[in-house]
Amino acid sequence: MNTEERNFATDAIREQYARTEYREHSVPLYLTSSFVFDDAEQARAMFADEISGNIYSRYSNPNTSEFIAKMCLLEGTEDGVPTASGMAAMFSSMIALLKMGDHVLACRSVFGSTHQILNTIFPKFGISHTYADISEPETWESKIQPNTKMIFVETPSNPALDIIDLEWLGKLANKHKLILNVDNCFATPYLQNPAKYGAHIVTHSATKFIDGQGRVIGGVILGTKELIKEIRFFTRHTGPTMSPFNAWVLSKSLETLAVRMDRHCENAMKLATYLETNPDVARVKYPFLPSHPQHALAKKQMRLGGGLVTFEIKGGLDQGRKFLNSLKMISHTPNLGDTRTIAIHPASTTHSKLSDDERAQVGIMPGLIRIAVGLEDVKDIIKDIEQAIESSRN
Repeated sequence: MNTEERNFATDAIREQYARTEYREHSVPLYLTSSFVFDDAEQARAMFADEISGNIYSRYSNPNTSEFIAKMCLLEGTEDGVPTASGMAAMFSSMIALLKMGDHVLACRSVFGSTHQILNTIFPKFGISHTYADISEPETWESKIQPNTKMIFVETPSNPALDIIDLEWLGKLANKHKLILNVDNCFATPYLQNPAKYGAHIVTHSATKFIDGQGRVIGGVILGTKELIKEIRFFTRHTGPTMSPFNAWVLSKSLETLAVRMDRHCENAMKLATYLETNPDVARVKYPFLPSHPQHALAKKQMRLGGGLVTFEIKGGLDQGRKFLNSLKMISHTPNLGDTRTIAIHPASTTHSKLSDDERAQVGIMPGLIRIAVGLEDVKDIIKDIEQAIESSRN
């Protein structure tokens, strides 16, 4: 069957590295630091990039190559690079393509560590940035400067779950000849494909939904051959390398991504609907709820609403902390995308390095709780949240 005729779930399962002479059904682990050359001429030709092949696992490995091939197929991109972590992917996807004097236009609502890259680390390299608000798309073009090189966004954003119009953004980037870099971690390639709308680079923390079981750390950068060539040069010589074992785990995890995301999204929608009826909840945000400000846009560019729900408890910071301390089943940990439901308080953890004003600007109120909805029976998820809200009143 031609791969163009196959569906997402089939591609995620059937795209595999070539079998060895042992005829294995599942791709084996290649736990080796280097690979042997047939002769001196082959070694010379490989190092000169005249022929392809594995040289050293910091450069490539059959396990990382299979993982990248799958991700490119699922995201609809030409090439990709695996990294040791999601933040290695975010940083490498930017620093490899930027130089001193360049400017980045970024959406204000991004992950806390991405804020640190833009605000604290990039100034050391002479790279500046300007934030733009998702709620004010009419202001974005005016923020583009003569030295702007890249637009960086998250959609849905972390943790506000704001949605950016990727089609509009792709046209804006193309008009000004800018690199559009989209963090697609929350949606995964199953729910959304930014490259279809004009994104040149798509990044992921593979630690999250791609792994899906809280086992390994990893990241991935996907995009056009031209840009990935530059990024590969950077990662090859600076070493944010994904291990073969983690690549093997992540490639196997992709085989269940579709069925897992269906369940994550189904549970999240039911939880969000319940939370809107709870009198202790001031506000609920979930992309596929009709009450979401960008509900129509989310329905247009996403297959389903994702596995994250945020809500604000009326009692603010104090009741929020009591709520977290009252949970009995749901985990309290900074990860997300796990089989197990996870709760976190962004203002005091993932975005604690931001000022009160900076948090307010991206919708992170003192009582905001982020729920990464897992695969448990949704009745048990709701029951635990309900009893924790009741306990937090006291």
